[in-house]
Parts: sequence; C-alpha cells; structure tokens
Amino acid sequence: MTTPTLNYLTTRLPSLLPKSTHLSDIPNPFRLLASLDRQNWAFFSVAFFAWTWDAFDFFTVSLTLPDLAKSFGRSRTEITWGITLVLMFRTVGAVAFGVVGDRYGRRWGFVVNNGLFVVLELATGFCQTYSQFLACRALFGIAMGGLYGNAAATALEDLPPIARGLMSGLLQQGYAFGYLLSTAFSRALVDSTPYGWRPLFWFGACPPVLIIGLRLLLPETRTYQKLKMERELKHQQQQDEEEGSGQEGGTGMRKKGVTHVFWEQGKQVMRKEWLLLTYMVLLMAGFNFMSHGSQDLYPVLLDTQFLFSRDQGTIIQVIANVGAMFGGTTVGFMSQFAGRRLSILVMCVLGGAMLYPYTATDVANQGWGRIAAAAFWEQFAVQGAWGVIPAHLMELSPAKFRTFVVGTSYQLGNLVSSASSTIESTIGERFPLPPETTPDGTVVGQRCEYGKVICIFMGCVYAYVVVLTLLGPECLGRRFDRRDSEALEDTGVVFEEDHEQGFEIFQGAQGEREKRDRKGEEAV
Repeated sequence: MTTPTLNYLTTRLPSLLPKSTHLSDIPNPFRLLASLDRQNWAFFSVAFFAWTWDAFDFFTVSLTLPDLAKSFGRSRTEITWGITLVLMFRTVGAVAFGVVGDRYGRRWGFVVNNGLFVVLELATGFCQTYSQFLACRALFGIAMGGLYGNAAATALEDLPPIARGLMSGLLQQGYAFGYLLSTAFSRALVDSTPYGWRPLFWFGACPPVLIIGLRLLLPETRTYQKLKMERELKHQQQQDEEEGSGQEGGTGMRKKGVTHVFWEQGKQVMRKEWLLLTYMVLLMAGFNFMSHGSQDLYPVLLDTQFLFSRDQGTIIQVIANVGAMFGGTTVGFMSQFAGRRLSILVMCVLGGAMLYPYTATDVANQGWGRIAAAAFWEQFAVQGAWGVIPAHLMELSPAKFRTFVVGTSYQLGNLVSSASSTIESTIGERFPLPPETTPDGTVVGQRCEYGKVICIFMGCVYAYVVVLTLLGPECLGRRFDRRDSEALEDTGVVFEEDHEQGFEIFQGAQGEREKRDRKGEEAV
C-alpha cells in the first residue's frame, strides 16, 4: 500500500467531523430558498415533477403485483422480473441520454425521456401477455434511466453552492412523493373499474405531457451554456493554430471539431477518473439496494404476512413516504453543515436500528400503529441518506460530463441491485407461512415470511454502505464554475483535503498534471 493511500486512509475518521459545531453557523433555510432566482426555481420545479412522475410510473408495478400475477397467470416472483428489467435497462438509458445531455444540452434528452414515459405507460396498460408486459417494462427502464442525470443537472447545477444541500434533499424527495402519489392513485383507480389494474398505467401517461411543455418553455442551464461556449472556443483556437479561422468551409469543420473535442474530453475523464467513477458506482449499488430492498416488496409484506386491508396498507405506505420526504429534506439540508458522509452514516445507523420493528412487529398483539411508526422512521432513514446523494454526486462529478457521470453511476448501481426484489421474493418463498383469513373474510393462501428476509437483507446493505461511505471522498461546497472544475478534473488516485474550502478532492498522483495546458486554458 503506497504512502499517499495510507495518508488518505488516516484522514477518513477525522474528516467526518463538521468544520464548525456552532449552531449559529447553520444557515437559515428560508434565506437559502430566498437566494434562488426565478430561473433557478423554474429549473428545479420541472426537474422535481419529472423525477416525481418517474417514481410514480416505476411503483405502479410494485403496487399492482398481485393483480398483475392474476391477470397474466404468473407467480408474484415472475412478475417481479418486471421490476428487475426496469432496473437493469436503466443503465442503457443513463449512458445514451447522459451523452446526449452533455453534448447537445439538457433540454432535448429531458423531453424525449418524458415522451417515452407517455408511450410506454400507455402500452403497459394495454398489454395482454406476460411477454408484452416484460418488453414494455424493459423499454421503460431505458427511458427511466435517462432522466435522473438530466433532472439532477437541470435542478442543481445553477444553484448557489450554499443552497445545494437543501435543494438536493428536496429534489430527491420527488422519488418518495411519486411513491406516495402512486399509492394513493392505486387505491383510487385499481379495481374501481372493469379494467382492473390498467387505469393506473393509463393515468400515469398523462402528466408527462405537461412536464414536456414546461421544459420546452425553459432555456438550457447557464452552466451548460458556459461549457458549450468553452468547447467552441477551444476548438476555434485549434482551428486558428492549424488552419486559420477564416478558411472557406470552416463552419462545417467547426461543427465536426466541437464534437471531436467533446469525445476527446470524455476519453480523458474516463482515463483519469476511473477510480472515482468506480467508487460512485459501488456507492450507488449500495444505495439502490437500500431503497429497493426496503420498499419494493413491502406492500406484499403488508398484504400477505401482516394481513392488512387495502385501506390499512395504503395508510402505512403514505405514513412511510411522509417520513421519507421529511427525512430527505431535513438531512439534505443538514448535510450542508454536518457533511455528506457523516449524514449518510447517521442515517444508516438509524435505519439499521429500525429494521426489526419495521419487518417483524407482532401485529396481533401490538397493533398496526407500531408498524406505522417504524415505517415512518425506516423510510426517514433511507430517504434521509438519499437526500444527500444528488448534491454529493454532482460535487464528485467532472464538470464537462456531469450529466453522464451522475446518471451512469446511479444507473450502473441500479443494474447491480436490479435483482433485489426478485432475490427477496425467491428467498422468501423458502419460509412459507400457513394460510390465514383476513378480517374481511378473504383467505390468503400464498404467504411467506418476507419480513425476516427484508430484515437480514437490509442489515447487510446498511453495513456495506457504512464501510464504503467511511472510506470514500467528499467534495462539500465544490463550485461548478470552469476553473474550479478544471482543477478537480486533472485527477488520479490520491486523496487530499482542501482545508480552505472544507472538502476533500481527488488530486493527481502526478501533481504536474494540474499545470498542464494552463497557459492554453487562460488564452481561451
């Protein structure tokens, strides 16, 4: 183990401490909100609602799983492949739309994503066979995967750095809000018409049309416009040096050259930042195991193991998602003061402590009120940790490829964790429970002890996230302007803490790389 690596490891525990312990240093959240201008709010709002509806469309399968199994004549475990395929194919969308977002702008990838949501949610509602259902969900995964990076960049990259933690927490809670809306509309639409589960999917196709219209009214973000101008100026400088800027036919060559500059920058990022990108993927794998492991099969647990009625199950899930939204917003805000990594670690400890009451409460003797309280705090912890992630990933990512890196690392993590619900369902079937009759007289025959499986599974996930977060880097307060980003992009494998700015950075093992082409950059 090299000396720089040892030096880095010795800083991991001390670097968790907040830079200041005075409560007076905590900024007023209302002043932070007031620091955003109208364009900031417009970008954030359209990204928030898109991410909300992304989550709504995803959870439509989890909430109608028994109905889908009955409609297609398949087991619940087989239907969970509709969830797994979405998570697996999200990586394809993240790569494709991430490249489009970084090269051609955030707006058009965002619009195409939401257009695909409309088509694929409608198509899912008209599926007549299991194969058609799986095909639609796989394609939906591509669309869903492409949205996150564009939405995070649209919402956060133009914000004042001091407001980033709070707004990151608010943005991430679009996921919990989408789950809450999906739960409420599932109760209202499923089995309330002769079409069973299908109206929920048809309804899910409508709001993205409005989101598309709102996004088309907005320009590109200021940060992207600056990056685009820098690429064009850099290419123009190359043209001036090699061929002369006034040559005939220069326009066509320039267009081709800007794209060439983009791909060359991409190669440099992949070559220099491979360690950072690998870490981000591993971290996102743990976070996606955390969310999907605690949420995807929970409606089935409430329905079949705890024998809750539809109304009781809906109430529990609404309470859980209120806890999630409260946790994500609160912890996202506090992470701006306490630090991203420390906030994640505290939430993992809280989530681990709440696992047993969340999954193994004796409902018959202790009542469903305890389940509601446990669900609130468990999802407070899960989404509290998640509330840090949008800002954390944005701060770690290279500026020129922020959409690609944020979206791809998130979705590659999703790919690793894609089988979480199928794993839990398959293992749960090894712990069968005897048939029971619900209070309304319905006999539930296919029962499994999903609570035990979720509890053990999530305990392992929390331990993994704790270790990875403890060892990982942090760039709290990193600016997104060009000079700061360029300095951080010349990176390698050694970590160093920047005490003046209050965050850690990856600094190149060969320090001279930071000075490379500096004169050329200043000339540009």
